Amino acid sequence: MEEPPYVTIVLPCYNEQDHVIDEVERITTAMDSSGYTYELVAVDDCSTDETLARLKQAAPRFPHLRIRAFHRNGGSGTVRRIGTQEARGEIVVWTDADMSYPNERIPELVQLLDKDPSIDQVVGARTSEEGSHKLLRVPAKWMIRKIAEMLAGQKIPDLNSGLRAFRKSVARPYLRLLPPGFSCVTTITLSFLMNQHDVHYMPIGYAKRAGKSKFSFVSDAYRYILQVLRMIMYFNPLKVLMPPALWLVGIGIAKGLWDMVEHPFYFPANTVMIFLSGLLIGSVALLADLIVRSRGE
Repeated sequence: MEEPPYVTIVLPCYNEQDHVIDEVERITTAMDSSGYTYELVAVDDCSTDETLARLKQAAPRFPHLRIRAFHRNGGSGTVRRIGTQEARGEIVVWTDADMSYPNERIPELVQLLDKDPSIDQVVGARTSEEGSHKLLRVPAKWMIRKIAEMLAGQKIPDLNSGLRAFRKSVARPYLRLLPPGFSCVTTITLSFLMNQHDVHYMPIGYAKRAGKSKFSFVSDAYRYILQVLRMIMYFNPLKVLMPPALWLVGIGIAKGLWDMVEHPFYFPANTVMIFLSGLLIGSVALLADLIVRSRGE
């Protein structure tokens, strides 16, 4: 029986016909010279161009290439989730097929995990932003990252890098949490951080992508923010709900004392509403925290 590879590289492919083979060649060249046994799983996400045909045509040249074809478009998160679930390797690498990430450095990410058992995930932290909508993306991503850092309680150099390597055994419980879109990378980062798994960041360059971007600024930025809040709520709801609850209770008490001075023994309806809103949110926070702690994960 064939021994399973040590590394599985999951490569989402959607309408990348002009450069997907160049990317496959770049990855296989790097891995062939690394000494690690590996498989490269190229998942065609129901492309409307010749991506799948070109992968199949080139497959005989790449013995470690395994092609998986979806019959409907599931999104990059779905590709990465299913690719990880079906991975045969102990170490799973996520990257993109758009020539933007330095995939020749994948062995370096694997080596960091291989040499240090205390590290569970290595993220390629980009040192520049070359994506579309740059003027809008840079401040938006900075704001989302700062919200995530505040709620997670630690510094996050790159929240949504598409290049990362992690231990499959550690990631397995969190795969069901991955959304279908781009925010899956944010989800896997926060899942590790919120559960005290050690995440190491390796600075990388980031090139202008080849082909047309699938990123939609408004909808995807909204999903990123929503997913950050959802993940913090899932793992530590007190971080999200308790601060506004305490503020509302404090404002309610302060306003109540002021009302007592202005109108003895009379509390306006808005004072009562502010105070009760704080109590209700605080009660929900404690209940949500109790549910989280009783999940047994």
